[in-house]
Amino acid sequence: MADLARLAGRNFLVIGRAGMDLYADPPGTRIEEATRFTTALGGSSANIAAALVRQGCKAALLTRVSDDAVGRFCLAQLYAYGIDRAHVRAVAGEPRNSLAVVETRIEDCQSVIYRNNAADFAMTIEDVERVDYSAYSALITTGTVLAAEPSRSAAFRAFELARAAGLPLIFDVDYRPYSWPSAAVAAEVYSRAGEMGDVIVGNDVEFGFMAGHPDLGLDKARALIADGAQIVVYKRGEKGAVTLSPWGEFATGIYRTQALKPTGAGDSFLGAFIAGLASGLPLREAVLRGSAAAAMVVARVGCAPAMPTVPELDTFLASHPGPSE
Repeated sequence: MADLARLAGRNFLVIGRAGMDLYADPPGTRIEEATRFTTALGGSSANIAAALVRQGCKAALLTRVSDDAVGRFCLAQLYAYGIDRAHVRAVAGEPRNSLAVVETRIEDCQSVIYRNNAADFAMTIEDVERVDYSAYSALITTGTVLAAEPSRSAAFRAFELARAAGLPLIFDVDYRPYSWPSAAVAAEVYSRAGEMGDVIVGNDVEFGFMAGHPDLGLDKARALIADGAQIVVYKRGEKGAVTLSPWGEFATGIYRTQALKPTGAGDSFLGAFIAGLASGLPLREAVLRGSAAAAMVVARVGCAPAMPTVPELDTFLASHPGPSE
């Protein structure tokens, strides 16, 4: 079990994809009716890294991008957000960067994601063994990095190296069925990753999937704590979240905002939540900061561009009543 006090170093290594997001413009436009799009940095891991940097932390991304114009767009965006690119390598040939075509709509929001032969899945054990894990405060990853080889084996090797260096492992379940060869493979791999995590965050559907039944998600979250996880956040959408630790569990609600879209909430939650823990906040306050950040992002266009800064988040919390529990 890693010491979560290490989070205070506020320097995080994030494994996983960076991609390009194309948003139908203006907001509210359906993709099939769009004649123009705006671009933004995308990919769950890159979004989390952006959220951490906006919250005053340092973040480095460990991944691969395609050796083409879209890959160079991602590299330029990582630089613009202040995300360390030292562990991002370009892969030549057929692999292509993840691409998402998205709507800024709250009802019937369409998000079309292209992940065939994705460049980030080309990350290798050699890539992760080049990293000095002792330089970081924690290793953060999402479940998407585990969906294909060689990325899956590389990620588990990174987990081993991070644990040897004493880093906490922070795992955002982030189950995307379209990335996996089968649900059975995903369930086995997620179970293995969950057993290694110190902090695990997911929603009720994802925990239900890990449990093998949609009604057993909360039981799965409790089992992870019993098996050694230090914090598990079980998100329930509009019902808020249940946060579990070896010292008990508590429920929190959500902050109400005028949402423009449903995307980006999970990435913003994780970034602000981990930044709160790194600042030494009590667990409940860190969860509430994550919830507030999620509420802010769904009320803004884009994902990475929508991540709040510390002053913006502080202002939001000061001007919005706490959520009901």
